[in-house]
Amino acid sequence: MKKIIAAIICISTTLGAFSQQRTAEQRKEDKRNAKKEKMNTLMRLEEEGIPSFHKQNAFGIKVNTDGWGISYELGRANSVTRATIFQIEFNEKKHRKEQKANRQTDAGGFIFFGNPFVYGKRNIFYQLKLAAGQQILVGGKSNKNGVSVYGIGAGGLSLGLLRPYYVEVQDQLNENRYVKYDSPDSSLFLNTGSIIGGSGLTKGWNEMKLAPGLHAKTALRFDYNRFNTIVSAIEGGINVEYYFKEIEQMAYNPSRKFFVNAYVSFLFGKRK
Repeated sequence: MKKIIAAIICISTTLGAFSQQRTAEQRKEDKRNAKKEKMNTLMRLEEEGIPSFHKQNAFGIKVNTDGWGISYELGRANSVTRATIFQIEFNEKKHRKEQKANRQTDAGGFIFFGNPFVYGKRNIFYQLKLAAGQQILVGGKSNKNGVSVYGIGAGGLSLGLLRPYYVEVQDQLNENRYVKYDSPDSSLFLNTGSIIGGSGLTKGWNEMKLAPGLHAKTALRFDYNRFNTIVSAIEGGINVEYYFKEIEQMAYNPSRKFFVNAYVSFLFGKRK
């Protein structure tokens, strides 16, 4: 009798484990089928001219010909080929004459430690940009592994932020202090023999000056993700900016109001 009971328990346990394994495998299969059906539905909607998504959001990392930037984008689909996009960007723009240097010794050599500095840099130039525009499908994917090509046009407000650039110097009394271009003792700012190094991110934030302006850009975006619910794209384009006050970046160089640059942006996000 005991052997029969033990056999029944063993069989029941085996059947239970087998049933649980079958259930787990079935759940995985159901998820795969649901995902496949969703993708087929999205592709069918696009073929019928119905937007396959209602909104998209994407983060971007930009490399500009004159600096770097980060961005966030929110899009709303108007049709299968067109979407309205809203963007916010933060950039740092560098002057083409900028060159990092190290402290110079009395013998004419350089000391390769400490904070490097940019000689003659008057202000660090940041931009905070708000934009609205259109994303237009130029070429759709011929298959799931293809690339969608979009044309981008956007423009809006640009707020320039000018942070005074400080360097650490050694004065006539052999004391170390920080000076900027328009300090009372600005001669130390331009004397390479007095400069010890840059100030890094520690100075100038409470002296920020604002420069309002406008900007516009045009670009091509290549979305290479195989799934339409994911944004994985590379965008390249041209950006123009105009500010209503002179932007002073470097000593001995004229200030400017108008800027043009090229950029490449790497975008990652989702569509719903």
